[in-house]
Amino acid sequence: MNILLTGGTGYIGSHTAVSLLQANHQVFLLDNLKNSDISVIHSIKKITNKDPSFIKGDIRDTALLIQVINSLKIEAIMHFAGLKSVGESVSHPLDYFNNNVGGTLSLLHAMEETGVNKLVFSSSATVYGDAQYLPIDERHPTNVTNPYGRTKLHIEEILKDLASANPSLRFVSLRYFNPIGAHESGLIGESPNGIPNNLMPHIVAVAAQQQPHLKVFGNDYDTSDGTGVRDYIHVMDLAEGHVAALDHLLSCNEPFDIFNLGTGLGYSVLQMIKTFEKICAKPIPYKFVARRPGDIATCCANPNKALKTLNWQTKRTLNDMCASMWNFQINAHQNQ
Repeated sequence: MNILLTGGTGYIGSHTAVSLLQANHQVFLLDNLKNSDISVIHSIKKITNKDPSFIKGDIRDTALLIQVINSLKIEAIMHFAGLKSVGESVSHPLDYFNNNVGGTLSLLHAMEETGVNKLVFSSSATVYGDAQYLPIDERHPTNVTNPYGRTKLHIEEILKDLASANPSLRFVSLRYFNPIGAHESGLIGESPNGIPNNLMPHIVAVAAQQQPHLKVFGNDYDTSDGTGVRDYIHVMDLAEGHVAALDHLLSCNEPFDIFNLGTGLGYSVLQMIKTFEKICAKPIPYKFVARRPGDIATCCANPNKALKTLNWQTKRTLNDMCASMWNFQINAHQNQ
């Protein structure tokens, strides 16, 4: 199939591009390069021996999207493009609604205009808010605690309403838990522009002596050691989840469905630090600081629905996640 990946040169998009190319799909990456780098295209080609096409552009440019979809004969879309920092969304909510919700509306208008009816949407477990029970399944109430999560929930509600109005549509929303890790080649991984917004790039930076210590946001949560607990999933497991979701769209009868993508296991910040110290054989100095606005104590998936319906489950361990991140860091340093 001809598949368009919005935000395709980003962290999740680039790894999913690898999985799609290896499954013999034609892949087209659209990105404004706000939080990624064009060099990832070369790395994807090196991994797969296939050449993904790249279009520089913004998803809010509806006319461009229509032109791209028509000219490339796009048959399905995976929508990764979006701002994703919880803290930044609290400070700049308008930017998040403009880019995330506005960009999705632009994309949906383009799909309607061109007749494309298949979409896999990059959502987030952030929509659940503070857990009322664990592990969290797809029936868990949504209760977002920050603007970033609210944009994801609004988009899901838009997709649901559209699917109700037009039963020929096929939309899947994938609620990620906490993607980490890198491709086993060490050629692509998480490399955000500017200051990273999540835990693991900071741990790597401290291990690589690019930062003096790690800031641990809060040590008074109701968890085993007081630090936040998350369900960390290897990015390549996540990428394979998107291929499984696409396969599902080709044969399903549901206009709209939601799946959790996670491992079902939770690890605290301190547990992540200790695991990474074993992998890199270096101490990771850290200091406790105040909690960040919008953060929650524990978030852990029940992934059974994805296993039952998509025939998908995670394969890689926490050690695999940390080792692949360190390998990517070493490889990036050697190629500087």
